[in-house]
Amino acid sequence: MNDDPRDYREISKMIDHALLVPTLTDAELDEGIRLAIAYDVASVCIMPYRVARCARMLAGSGVVPSTTIGFPHGVQATSTKRAEAVRAIEDGCVELDMVVNLSQVLSGGWDYVADDLRAVIEPAHDAGRLVKVIFENCWLKDEHKIRLCELCGELGADWVKTSTGFGSGGATLDDLKLMRRYSPPEVQVKAAGGVRDYEMLLAVRRLGVSRVGSSKTAQLLDPCRERFGLPKVSLTTAAPKSDY
Repeated sequence: MNDDPRDYREISKMIDHALLVPTLTDAELDEGIRLAIAYDVASVCIMPYRVARCARMLAGSGVVPSTTIGFPHGVQATSTKRAEAVRAIEDGCVELDMVVNLSQVLSGGWDYVADDLRAVIEPAHDAGRLVKVIFENCWLKDEHKIRLCELCGELGADWVKTSTGFGSGGATLDDLKLMRRYSPPEVQVKAAGGVRDYEMLLAVRRLGVSRVGSSKTAQLLDPCRERFGLPKVSLTTAAPKSDY
């Protein structure tokens, strides 16, 4: 990855615009989708019930719909997670961000964790979709993170991801370095929470991060647009923000 981006889309296509705050209204969700299109980001990560409408609004835009599975603590039954994934795919979801079962990770139940991951990864890949596996690093030790990186590589996950944005902390540079080090090259790394400005976005990019989940898309990308001489995006949104 080139340390110095050559064009705006090298940066904008790092962003998954997050619309996951449960109090967002229909109008705020629609406006958030329009904002994501205006900034030409990678995806809109939206609440599962809204995936079908999101997919319709994004059609032809170059921005793909994504959603969450087992959100935010990962403790749903494996059969429930699989059902969530299948429904999301039917509704037009292209990328699925699933949360590991934190209880089983902390308990050392690695066979359970593997089966849980496989239950989402297999139907997603069978349908040509991509899966990001959320660790929620703020509650894990390095040994857990390392094993999860290895397991995600073994099972063919497309990304490993730091956080939901709803835990006690978000992405850190140390965690991103660890995840990039212990994940195989074909597994990408996503940061969520903690990337709040353009300089930090460039910093995580230099570590090999390919995606960043954020509700602060304008704040991250306005300086990038200015750098490349692009006009300001006039669309504004009053949607409540999380630290995602």
